[in-house]
Amino acid sequence: MTSPAASDERVCFVVSDGRRGIENQALGLAEALGRLTPLRIMPVHVPRTGPLPEAAGIAPDVWIGCGRAAVRASAAHRKAYPRAAFIYVQDPRSAHERFDLIVAPRHDRLKGDNVVSIIGSPNRITPERLREGAGAFRDRTAALPEPRAAVLIGGDSKRHRFTREVGDYLMERLEDLREADVSLMVTTSRRTPPDFTARVRERFAGDERVWLHDGEGPNPYFAFLEAADWILVTEDSTNMLTEAAATGTPVYRLPLAGRAGKFKTLYEELEAAGAARPFLGRLDAWDYDPLHETGNAARRVLEILD
Repeated sequence: MTSPAASDERVCFVVSDGRRGIENQALGLAEALGRLTPLRIMPVHVPRTGPLPEAAGIAPDVWIGCGRAAVRASAAHRKAYPRAAFIYVQDPRSAHERFDLIVAPRHDRLKGDNVVSIIGSPNRITPERLREGAGAFRDRTAALPEPRAAVLIGGDSKRHRFTREVGDYLMERLEDLREADVSLMVTTSRRTPPDFTARVRERFAGDERVWLHDGEGPNPYFAFLEAADWILVTEDSTNMLTEAAATGTPVYRLPLAGRAGKFKTLYEELEAAGAARPFLGRLDAWDYDPLHETGNAARRVLEILD
């Protein structure tokens, strides 16, 4: 195993199973760290089951993982890279002592000497990232008359259920927004029921002021966030809620069926920060300081490295 060429640049492995929602949390923390110190970021994808890939020929200075596959890989990687600082995003649920720092959502209530708690989850949102991501879609977003609302739709989770009644409610809200002359930029996720996506597609077919991204083709997610006057997010997704709250754009939370449980703490924290409100049918404008939780966590990582 060889070390990187002598320089001030550190090497950072970003370890996950490659799923976007998982990888982006670790990648967001790595990118925030890279804004504080020269950093070479290297994504490493590991399987959730089966043999692990052989250790890379370059040794990282810092290892940032997220997801169960990363927890599984951390044991072998810890042996292979004993001099690296090991950082885990979320609650690993086991092997807490394996990590030098755990960056956990505050609503998970995880305690420990190696734990730093933040509101929600780390993310990749910065003004520069939004402008960069929006660039390829600038003509399309500019063609949507203002005002514009980004609508980020998730689906079933451990706590939430996307029922037929929820779908009816969301369709009514989308129709209300269009009647209020608001352009819509709607994106669904892998967890969104296909029949709901089909309903949205059919209902707004031919409406030039509705842009539906259903997962096909290049992803305009950052463009939606950058162009929106409001961001509406279903309450099942910690990632989408905290990403929206990092923009400085007013955020509205859309309800799903089920019991919020510990996520009620997240909703309260976002409301206390001035970022998010429950959607009650009216769109208001307000200002707040974008959440900088990812940057705060990155500074804690840098303390370990230095």
